[in-house]
Amino acid sequence: MFDSHMHTPLCKHASGTPMEYAQAALDAGLTGITFTDHMPMPEWYDAPWRMHLSELDRYIEWVQEAQQAFEGRLDIRLGLEGDYHPGTERYVEKVLDRHPWDYVIGSIHYLGAWGFDNPEFIAEYDNRDLTGLYQQYYQLATQAAKSGLFDSIGHLDLPKKFGHLQPDPSLAFEALDAVAAAGMALDYNTAGYRKPVKEAYPSNSLVLEAVKRGIPFVLGSDAHKPEEVGHRFAEAVQDLEKMGAKVVSFRGRQQV
Repeated sequence: MFDSHMHTPLCKHASGTPMEYAQAALDAGLTGITFTDHMPMPEWYDAPWRMHLSELDRYIEWVQEAQQAFEGRLDIRLGLEGDYHPGTERYVEKVLDRHPWDYVIGSIHYLGAWGFDNPEFIAEYDNRDLTGLYQQYYQLATQAAKSGLFDSIGHLDLPKKFGHLQPDPSLAFEALDAVAAAGMALDYNTAGYRKPVKEAYPSNSLVLEAVKRGIPFVLGSDAHKPEEVGHRFAEAVQDLEKMGAKVVSFRGRQQV
């Protein structure tokens, strides 16, 4: 099993070195891991929660050091978690051109200026209509899928993080259609088990809709510390198998 969603301290809200994440994966019996730290973005965007562009080379070096140290014992790959935010596509493209990545996740963390998955700003949900919120979110997910920048969409139904469940699964269908048309995958993200919603992203109903469209899944713990690597993967694999889902990983930005 591969854990293809994890972070490093360079994102400013994670702990543990790449070596420690790799050792945790080995101890958990995983086949391999892919580091996908939050990629640099324009300096005005979400700066406290991601690495600076000047730190990108250090990130690459850290992962390469882990690759060398665990060679023959653990398959370690190098990726990024990118953000889709309208207007930043050219910047993202330039960052992605700087290195031959294995895997790039496309995530949406902002609706306009609102960081909706940040617990500091949870009160804003009281001011929002949930149907409208999810419509706006999935519109961005659709645009991310059509952008050609990413290999998967991260934690597809992320706005449910604090328990604000989407009123109607069909709100996601256009985004799922776009993911399928682009030949992309979906991040099956077990971090949701650790959040107030207490379930993986995406929900079982959306997994079934993705399976209908032939969309594969990439397992990811979204680990921000070594002990979270491979979190509840045995359960995740069982659930995905029951729903007929295909599980893949990425190397050189190609499905494996």
